[in-house]
Amino acid sequence: MSETWVKPVRLEGRFVTVEPLTLDHATDLFEIGQEPELWQWLSYNEFRSIGDAQRYVEEALALKATGEEFPFAVVDRASGRVAGTTRYLEIAPAHKGIEIGWTWYGESYRRTATNSETKLLLMTHAFEALGAHRVQFKTDSRNIRSQTAIERLGAVKEGVLRSHRIVAKDGYVRDSVYFSVITEEWPAVKARLQRFVTQDPS
Repeated sequence: MSETWVKPVRLEGRFVTVEPLTLDHATDLFEIGQEPELWQWLSYNEFRSIGDAQRYVEEALALKATGEEFPFAVVDRASGRVAGTTRYLEIAPAHKGIEIGWTWYGESYRRTATNSETKLLLMTHAFEALGAHRVQFKTDSRNIRSQTAIERLGAVKEGVLRSHRIVAKDGYVRDSVYFSVITEEWPAVKARLQRFVTQDPS
């Protein structure tokens, strides 16, 4: 079962702490989730009330209970406030594969070290603690900013799955672009991310 492979863990970085998502994080997520643009590429409607944020967390926790996904809150260490959220998903212990996705941050945390360090922490845990052979990412083919950010991490673009998913909120049939990092590539990607965190937080 995937839940025995991915166990609760709290990952401490210089700028962020990545910790298991709980309902206690819902208020902060609601406050940073007020930009319509933020939800453009996510298969979820924007938060219009604190109840929406609570339901978002509850749905993530329901998937965690099945072992399908493992959601995290990304907490800014300087302020103690939630900067965003991310997840492990597509958890495949038999094949030592895992995906990082459903990642979003409040506006003030974008173009900072937040994303680079979050990815560094999650990928280090995946490769070095879980023994993953592959960490993958996927994004909507229309989301050029996301694709650029994933490539900047050092992930390899693998290709496009056509008509891959129906976007729940509007019924659009999207193509998904896949990227990955495999075991042999991890040392170079890790070094790259460490440089981003310490020298180039943008």
